[in-house]
Amino acid sequence: MWFFDPTLLLFVIPPLLLGLWAQARVRSAYQRASRIRSRRGITGVETARTLLEAEGVNGIRIEPTPGMLSDHYHPLQRKLALSEQVYGDDSLAAVGVAAHEAGHAIQHARRYVPMYLRTALVPLTQFGSMLGQVALGIGILLVFMGLVLGKWILLAGIIGYAIVFLFTLVTLPVEFNASKRARVALVEHGLIDRDEMPEVKGVLDAAALTYVASTVSVLGALLQMLFVYNRAR
Repeated sequence: MWFFDPTLLLFVIPPLLLGLWAQARVRSAYQRASRIRSRRGITGVETARTLLEAEGVNGIRIEPTPGMLSDHYHPLQRKLALSEQVYGDDSLAAVGVAAHEAGHAIQHARRYVPMYLRTALVPLTQFGSMLGQVALGIGILLVFMGLVLGKWILLAGIIGYAIVFLFTLVTLPVEFNASKRARVALVEHGLIDRDEMPEVKGVLDAAALTYVASTVSVLGALLQMLFVYNRAR
């Protein structure tokens, strides 16, 4: 029979707190920058379109999408989706977010290897995430009941979460690089002045932190499963 070990909380609570803090920081940075109009009066969609044209990236559709901060780039569809708060807004927050997503389209056009690797991992990651979540709950329950089958289910979950962890690791350079491209391009192409950059950078850095928190969270789940698996052996 396996009993609950308080050590498991070390794999759950710190990642949870980091994730909550990262989300709070994003909201705070975005709200602050959303109250500051860009000096050029350029909107999110205009920012993305201007940067793509300036960088020679053609054939990208830019469309509004519902949801708060639901902005993303579809490499397979060659579509840049901007949330309604970003699409038509001329705040520094909107400019920064739109530039970041344009950065992903530029990565795609420049054949940035980590982005291609991340795209290739998406189907496998979706399966790994589903497998890991199901196996974590069922596996721990069966181990707690003293059933040998539990450790084999946990092993399958470990493999699933390992795939997800690899995906989150690959995502980090993709996101950091997109933000770097955005900061450089915004100034280089005259869309913002240098003294406007701190607010834009604040939004981009806060958003990047959420990806770090996601990586830590997946790592915590993976370590949790490894801990239980080793105890069950």
